[in-house]
Amino acid sequence: MSESATPAPPARLLCVDDEPSILSALKRVFRPYGYTVFTATSGKEGLAILEREPIDVVISDMRMPEMDGAQFLEQVFERWPETKRILLTGYADAAATIAAINLGKIWRYVAKPWHDDELVLAVQQAIAHRQLMQENARLAELTRQQNEELKALNAQLEAKVAERTEALQKTLASLEAAHRELKLSFLTMVQVLIGLFELHSRSLAGHSRRVADTARQLARALECDEAETQDVVLAALLHDIGKFGLPEHLLGKPYNMLTPGERAQVMQHPQRGEAVLMAIPQLKNAALLVRHHHECFDGSGFPDHLAGLAIPLGARILAVANDFDALQMGTLVSRPLKPAEARTFILDNRGKRYDPAVVDAFLAQLAGQIPEEVRELPMRPGTLRPGMVLARDLVHPEGYLLLAKGQVVDETIIKQLLKIEATENLRLTLYIRPETP
Repeated sequence: MSESATPAPPARLLCVDDEPSILSALKRVFRPYGYTVFTATSGKEGLAILEREPIDVVISDMRMPEMDGAQFLEQVFERWPETKRILLTGYADAAATIAAINLGKIWRYVAKPWHDDELVLAVQQAIAHRQLMQENARLAELTRQQNEELKALNAQLEAKVAERTEALQKTLASLEAAHRELKLSFLTMVQVLIGLFELHSRSLAGHSRRVADTARQLARALECDEAETQDVVLAALLHDIGKFGLPEHLLGKPYNMLTPGERAQVMQHPQRGEAVLMAIPQLKNAALLVRHHHECFDGSGFPDHLAGLAIPLGARILAVANDFDALQMGTLVSRPLKPAEARTFILDNRGKRYDPAVVDAFLAQLAGQIPEEVRELPMRPGTLRPGMVLARDLVHPEGYLLLAKGQVVDETIIKQLLKIEATENLRLTLYIRPETP
């Protein structure tokens, strides 16, 4: 947790070039940005400045007498590895540029004559990256200290969890108080919460971790950034936290077998989960995903009846990952489904319960993971591989046959199917025999 923010000091740049006119031009470029700019007319002079001044970014010309840019930046990397290095080079200096990349581990090179905006952007990005690395190091040290504080608390928790349901409420209150008082390690706290919940409901043991693994892969496949992926994983690990306090017999009972009264109780858990997690600043984004992980793409879900892209992407990912595991556990429909049946359920509800894009990524993720007992596997054209064999006829929505049962898929067929989808705005589903490679 950050303390009250104080303004960062101006970034400090070192420009190295044997031509004074170039150095003057560089100082003019950076003058509007408030940077502290040092200049040197040789690599030797630049190293002397670095020995006495802390520098954030070095900008060096390639061609200089006595010590060229590659040699200079190599020494900068060896002695001040945290300082970002940018090389100014002409188009004719390809070999020298490669040497600078290999020896000096440069952050970026900019061609001469440079464009002012390009050079300023490169410097700004270098400064931002350096500050991020410094902040990461600070947080790592803070986490280490918090982990030390957490060891004493863990010993107390192990004694309390044996009391199960009654003790769970006390333990949660103790965790929240300890978090405020000791600034406990964030990730360790999440693991403790999962362990406590699984003690409360042994029928759901392992469910959250399996959902988190699937959700992590889907988030990456859908090109979520690291922060978004972390929120999805945290939400997946904690998505059932709102079920604390529910009778244990309800937790393992299939959702479609619940009475209206029981269903009303269970349907409150997304809001309850959000309320618990919102008290923890680091879980604010994950709490929103927990609230909406039972929304349906067609608007028929709960608690807010959101539809389509109004549902956060992380919640749409969590819906698929959660239901795929719940279907196999038997907590969503009246009996546990086999993996192939669960896949088919997900595909059949594409565009209804689930975001089509998430379903497509999910099916691609499962491509090739076909158990022997599966008779056929539903797949999209983008997930096909040459050599697969159709288990059913593929019929166009207008009624004519596209591919016959038993057809062996090759590269040409895959390309044609993708073209049909693109030009006719269709979503084709093919059923593939599992024994094919």
